[in-house]
Formats: sequence, structure tokens, C-alpha cells
Amino acid sequence: MTGQPSLLAPGLALIFDMDGVLVHSNPVHREAWVVFNRRYGLETTEEMHEFMYGKRNDAIVRGFFGHDLDPAEVAYRSSAKDAVYREMIAGSLEEALVPGIRQFLDDFAAAPKALASNAEPETVEFLLDRGHFSHHFKVVVDGSQVRHPKPHPEVYLRASDLLGIPPADCIVFEDSHLGVESAMSAGMRVIGLYTTHVNLPGTAIGVDNFLSGDLRTWLGLQCRVA
Repeated sequence: MTGQPSLLAPGLALIFDMDGVLVHSNPVHREAWVVFNRRYGLETTEEMHEFMYGKRNDAIVRGFFGHDLDPAEVAYRSSAKDAVYREMIAGSLEEALVPGIRQFLDDFAAAPKALASNAEPETVEFLLDRGHFSHHFKVVVDGSQVRHPKPHPEVYLRASDLLGIPPADCIVFEDSHLGVESAMSAGMRVIGLYTTHVNLPGTAIGVDNFLSGDLRTWLGLQCRVA
């Protein structure tokens, strides 16, 4: 019964992170960083992988290669690494989607929705286009549209503003600690997806994926507070 308004109370909005929420992409991002870093003679450690989660590419590049890099070089390496990622995941994107996401978006078609991600605009466009997700999102905010990436709340506050829904009435889906911090700092309710971490302090509810019955039950109990 696609798009039933009763699935979510009127006046509420859903905001989705991308990596780890729409697509279980972090394993591919890990592999892409390994391949990319080797171009510069850098071997990627597990500590570096952990550092990467939830951050915007410019912060990752500076963390890996040094904070004295010229901004133009940082932008080049950020873009070049994501090109590696897109090439790697292109042939298996459907298999990498978080289970249940397509049906969930269809079922909640009537709810206003936004995508809010630290990701490069080309990578956001790639997922929306190749995954046929564009029609689901009234608003899309990528990492290039904000001055301060997550864990700063700017990306979520911008999404809220563009949706025309107060932050307190926005419900965010996140998979990373920095993303949860960002959404909480914005004053939003946060649902944790356990695709990247099995413990996400501060979330109102945690689920493995969008097939969870508990998720729909919890959403059905939410109401406007602003």
C-alpha cells in the first residue's frame, strides 16, 4: 500500500544519510582508499579506515596525506578517490543497497524526504541516478553545499530549512558516530542503522536495516513537537 499518509504523522520529515544508510558502501570505500592511497605509496591501516567513517573527503585526504596540502590538491585527490569508488561499485550497486530500502521509500512516498550527506556531489548524483532514487527526495544536500561537514549540524539544518520542516520534526537515519552527533546537534530525532557500527549512542532506536518491524512501529508512534 504505497505512500499511505498514515505511515508517518503529518508535519514530520525523514532525512537520510547516504553511505551506510541507502547503500552499504563502506566496504567498497575501504577498498577504494587502499587502491587510491597506493598511488602515492601509502599503505592503508585499519586505524586509517576507522578514521574515514563519517568524514568528508577533504578531511580524510588531509588526515592521510597531511594538513599542508594545497586546497586544489586536496580537491583533486578527493575527486580522484571517489572516481575509483564509483568504478568499483558500479557493477554491484543493487546488491550493495541496504536491505529493504527500496520498499521503505516506496511505502513512505507521501512523507517529505531529504538526502543529507558529506559525500562528493558527483558520487551523490551517481547513486541517485544509477540507483533510481532521485524521485524520492525533495531535497538533496551534499558535502559541497556546506562550509562545515558532519559532525557539525550544518548539513542537517540546511536540509531542514529547504524542506520547510523544523529540526525537531525531522527524523534522521544515520550509521556513523559523527553523523549521529551532527543530527543530534541539529535537534533532530535519530535512527541508527547498524551497517557500520553496532553501537550508536544517542539514537532513539537502532536497527539492522529497513526490514525491521520495530522501525515501522516506532515511526508510527512519532508526532510533531515543534
